[in-house]
Amino acid sequence: MSERPLILVSNDDGFFAPGCVALRTALRDIADVVTVAPASQQSAVSQAISLHRPVRVHEVEPRVFAVDGTPADSVYVGLFHEGILPRRPDLVVSGVNHGPNLGNDVFYSGTVAAAREAAFRGIPSMAFSQIGGGSMERAGGVARGLCERLLRAEQPPGAAVLLNVNIPAGEIRGVRACDLGERRYDEGVVVRQDPRGRDYMWIGGEGGVTHGLREGSDTEAVDQGFVSVTPLRLTMTQPEHFGMASFVSAGHEEES
Repeated sequence: MSERPLILVSNDDGFFAPGCVALRTALRDIADVVTVAPASQQSAVSQAISLHRPVRVHEVEPRVFAVDGTPADSVYVGLFHEGILPRRPDLVVSGVNHGPNLGNDVFYSGTVAAAREAAFRGIPSMAFSQIGGGSMERAGGVARGLCERLLRAEQPPGAAVLLNVNIPAGEIRGVRACDLGERRYDEGVVVRQDPRGRDYMWIGGEGGVTHGLREGSDTEAVDQGFVSVTPLRLTMTQPEHFGMASFVSAGHEEES
């Protein structure tokens, strides 16, 4: 390994996915790159980590490792398996996901979870997603430019930077820093029967997804042809609800 920046790449579509290949290929122009990603498709597994079964890893080609686990498993193995990285990475990058991760998608996304796993440990991280129909090679180029800027930037105090990036499918008009928008999925459980007459279910209904165009949101940005860049926080505390927490706690004490 050289003295260039070191970037760890992961994703949730698998190490073989075109988006992951395009990302690691593009980033090799600016850094030493090691890929540690799931051996199979792991979309929508969020921050799941394998604590109750063994996890295996093998090197499928130089500096590309496949993990038989989740995106979070992959980043964890990459960071703590002594035989994979020569040192702590300067940046962890996840993607490029095949499809968007906008609004509340970030809670379900394995792509975002891989980046978040590193941010938990103080490493600046970025998650990249390509809206359906866009070029993965172009997305890799966008990612390279944004990663290069983040590597040059002075990092703010406190928690590590975690950026969620979505790239529109059509012409790119620019890049915007955005708030999270809202995605509305058709909700429901579709029940079918197997050949033996037993019920099985598909979660999520039979319709599609819509989202509003709230000003300043990532959903608005990509709909208008902009790359959205959204900073995500690592704490889930809701300060505005401390009053309710205190009320509930006091009520419990009175009942005791």
